[in-house]
Amino acid sequence: MDTTTADYSEKIPNNVELNSDRRLQRALESWQPNFLNWWSSMGPALPTRDVYLRTAVNVGREGWAHFGHVAMRDYRWGIFLAERDRERRIGFGAHKGEPVWQKVPGEYRAELQRLIVIQGDTEPASVEQQRNLGATAPSLYDLRNLFQVNVEEGRHLWAMVYLLHAYFGRDGREEAEALLHRNSGSEDAPRILGAFNEETPDWLSFFMFTYFTDRDGKYQLGTLKESAFDPLSRTCEFMLKEEAYHMFVGTTGVDRVVERTAQVMREHDTDEVVAHGAIPLDVIQRYLNFHYSVSLDLFGGETSTNVANYFTAGLKGRWSEQRRADDHRLTDDSIMVDTVTEDGEIGQTEVSALIGLNTDLRREYISDCETGVARWNRVLAEADLPQRLRLPHIAFNRKVGAFSGIEAAPDGEQLSTSDWEARKDAWLPTDVDKTYVRSLMRPVYERGKIASWIAPPRNGINGKPFDYEYVNLP
Repeated sequence: MDTTTADYSEKIPNNVELNSDRRLQRALESWQPNFLNWWSSMGPALPTRDVYLRTAVNVGREGWAHFGHVAMRDYRWGIFLAERDRERRIGFGAHKGEPVWQKVPGEYRAELQRLIVIQGDTEPASVEQQRNLGATAPSLYDLRNLFQVNVEEGRHLWAMVYLLHAYFGRDGREEAEALLHRNSGSEDAPRILGAFNEETPDWLSFFMFTYFTDRDGKYQLGTLKESAFDPLSRTCEFMLKEEAYHMFVGTTGVDRVVERTAQVMREHDTDEVVAHGAIPLDVIQRYLNFHYSVSLDLFGGETSTNVANYFTAGLKGRWSEQRRADDHRLTDDSIMVDTVTEDGEIGQTEVSALIGLNTDLRREYISDCETGVARWNRVLAEADLPQRLRLPHIAFNRKVGAFSGIEAAPDGEQLSTSDWEARKDAWLPTDVDKTYVRSLMRPVYERGKIASWIAPPRNGINGKPFDYEYVNLP
């Protein structure tokens, strides 16, 4: 069988020769109705006839996706792994240079399962967070993009569930069931990571989420792509292809919000754009501050013995591991990490490079986030406006890690608790901000039309124009 091509003749599309393992096939086919029930109850709430979606057909570098109108209920979620490299060797840690694993080593079983469950839990969570956004889509183009993100997050859930079923026995099957029983924001059974229990009540939040929080997903998947457990590595490699589009939706979405605000500011020669139906730059900045700081927490504490152990064992590498100019073992290396000093000041301290791997990954993420902010600021510069958006200080609004016990302003100034309470409304979205943004969220379902608070995209999808019939509603 050509393992780069998806087999759509099967009940569950796949390129893993699922039909050669009848027991596994039956187990996944018994999970499939539960997934479809979850999708019906917790997936997109807006009824549609069909949507112009891309569907994975090949894991190779060329021609990997097919575009066409698909009824959402008939979308073919499947299991796709990147093509296997039979010469691949472990690239880091104590097992560096050994052949990668096709089976789970017993001594690392619990740790690998936990990593897969945490990653898998984020995929349905974002669908749940975004399920009501279709009711307020600013255009059919944006509605289509929302649904594309949703179906691919659903497919990423399938990817993790396949690994749990195929390699972790009864425990894996039970964890796969639990992925459908937890729900974003539930008091009784919330999602594992805090950011995935936050509301996504409006499209500005959605664009910020897909820019900042999905970008965290990119970096987590990138570390798992380096894993010595080859099926996990190959799964994440293909997921990263799809994840790139989700971040594009966020990047260009914020682009277009900023562009429209800049247009209104120029047209009316004022910063007060509320009267003209645009989103003020200070509100955009507050939303940015919130989503960025919440996403920083997803990387965990500045130091972590668990992550050090994952690296040494070969379970989880660094971002772009093979590009690193070191010995890929790190036993004798060190790194400076952020800390609060004994004097209570924001500073740094030197720790083992292994212990500081969370900091290494977070810094890669921060550098990447800065490119988006620079892009949004170019929109303002091109409009001859002096205002600029900024990432807040790493200590701002943190609930996890070294800075969770202090309060800091966006510029890094340390604050007393009373000062923070008095000033935080200048930096984080207020109830007034949220109410105003939600007041703008009125659906525009007419082809070629768009809401007044956002600019149209420069290009459509797959060469189609902006006024293409991306979504057919009942």
